[in-house]
Amino acid sequence: MMSDRKRKASSSEEPVCALCGQADVDPDICGHTLFETGIRVHEFCLTSANITAKARPGIEVLPLAAIARKVRQANKKQCCVCGERGAAVTCSETGCARSFHLPCAKDGECITQYFGDYRSFCWEHRPQQATQEAPAEGTICLICLEPVGDSLSYHTMVCPACKHVWFHRGCIQQQALSAGTAYFECPGCRDYILFCEEMSNMGIHIPLRLVSCPVLLTLRLQCWACPGTGSAAMALGCRMTVCPSFMEKLEADMGWMRWDNLGSCAGHTGGSSLPFPALVETHRGRTRSPTNHL
Repeated sequence: MMSDRKRKASSSEEPVCALCGQADVDPDICGHTLFETGIRVHEFCLTSANITAKARPGIEVLPLAAIARKVRQANKKQCCVCGERGAAVTCSETGCARSFHLPCAKDGECITQYFGDYRSFCWEHRPQQATQEAPAEGTICLICLEPVGDSLSYHTMVCPACKHVWFHRGCIQQQALSAGTAYFECPGCRDYILFCEEMSNMGIHIPLRLVSCPVLLTLRLQCWACPGTGSAAMALGCRMTVCPSFMEKLEADMGWMRWDNLGSCAGHTGGSSLPFPALVETHRGRTRSPTNHL
């Protein structure tokens, strides 16, 4: 699925990523920039190219020889989306020779899975949801409340649990980035396990974090510590003083966290995060062990 438009050259004077040739990219797609000895690569460009950074205490060491080999290979491959060379991400389907730049994936309706082996798939071989029924006419995205259309597409997704809550891929991706692994769930039925598994498989990036500051402002309509109260959803945005029950519940579950640190990042749309607690988390009647990475 060749894109009608060429990939835009980076407008920044910053050194570009060795694997995608871009500097001005969405960090939610490509991750943070790693650099060593004059080589710069994006975190997920690296993993999607099946290269693993070597971990040392406190630092990540780039495997320069492996990156150099991949760059030489990529320079011989044409991106199936923008048509330019230097495509370092290859479709994982056996026998498929299509490659693409990670920043081109969205335009080409390709996907990358942000877990496990970080497999990637072209538009033809990407995983498909099991549903065969298109959304009914007038169906809206439960997140942005805009119509989702009346046909199945790359940009439209449905909850695999309740099978009637529809949303745009872009909308559910933004919710995943805000919620993280601890609070990402169906915006309708609140299913967690099946929903996270399906969304991860479909290429939704669900970052490993406990909570992002805007998430309870946008995703929580009531406090699970005192059901029926609407104002409690504003607790994290009001210096944690709106709902005492909300605070007591969280402090009991995660008392090791410092609330002043959590409150200081309220309003950061970039998705500030905190690590998982070591103990099993109980969330609205569900008990589950902390997830390493989805």
